[in-house]
Amino acid sequence: MQPEAIYQTVQSDFAAVDTLIKTQLFSKVPLVEHIGHYIVDSGGKRLRPLLVLLVGNALGGTNGAQGGNDAKQRQDGFHQHLAKLATIIEFLHTATLLHDDVVDTSDMRRGRDTANAKWGNAPSVLVGDFLYSRAFEMMVELGDMHIMSILAAATNVIAEGEVLQLSNTRNPDITLEQYLEVITAKTAKLFEAASHTAAVLAAGDINQQTAMQSFGLELGIAFQLIDDVLDYAGNAADMGKNVGDDLAEGKPTLPLLYAQNHSSEANRKLLRKAIRQGGDELLQDVVNIVMGSGALEHTRKLAKNYADQAADRLKVLPSSNYKKALEGLVEIAVSRNK
Repeated sequence: MQPEAIYQTVQSDFAAVDTLIKTQLFSKVPLVEHIGHYIVDSGGKRLRPLLVLLVGNALGGTNGAQGGNDAKQRQDGFHQHLAKLATIIEFLHTATLLHDDVVDTSDMRRGRDTANAKWGNAPSVLVGDFLYSRAFEMMVELGDMHIMSILAAATNVIAEGEVLQLSNTRNPDITLEQYLEVITAKTAKLFEAASHTAAVLAAGDINQQTAMQSFGLELGIAFQLIDDVLDYAGNAADMGKNVGDDLAEGKPTLPLLYAQNHSSEANRKLLRKAIRQGGDELLQDVVNIVMGSGALEHTRKLAKNYADQAADRLKVLPSSNYKKALEGLVEIAVSRNK
């Protein structure tokens, strides 16, 4: 399934999310709105809110809707809540991007200057805080303590993942387990929260909720693994960021870790030096070593394994176009080039 067809499956819900995002970015402080709109409108794929909309619709959700006795009222109420949940997820994600770019001193994201490059670190951090707090205001409006508990816990884990990644920076000796711990916390946790909370909002049974929780986690890990491949094999124009950014920031991702263990002693020493010093001085040498070691193929294979596990979780969903779109989303996650 083509990406456009996946988004069209939930076109009306996505339009409601776009409208709600713009409404909820309102602030009496102009700079908050200006930076908020800049980062939200910067051309991201909005995969996490898409995940909310697809899972929620795949499970129907009328039993969990707030509204009158009339079926249409219940359905309308459910879709309003679903759009709000998708917006919450997007705000949480956008807040992490603003904070990430400050921590990583990034100057390019999605093909544009980062907010911190345009306005400085302090405004970026503070607007990220605004988006976090606005997301939690909207959680209160949903009025579901189970959903709030999932999202509060996820936000905490994501913050821990950021700190863990920072502590691992320029360390060539981290293990596969430590690397997976970082990407699970930093990236996959919000995917997990998106699909899990959507299943809760849609009043899925316990097996469906558990399956959708695992689905999001495994999809998120697969997605990040491919991101780490594209840091070496991608095209800067397609990705909207610089190739080799992870290396420049001293992040020891799986392709680097694998290449260290499957290269000559001389190449291994060069890779360790590149991780320790960061920057892009050794970038071309590192790319050549990584490409020649089979690291990218290995990482893609691991991503495919996680994607296959995620696809298997979809068995709990009834047949529908939404389920087909979720299956297509899994395929795209591991076949994309940006």
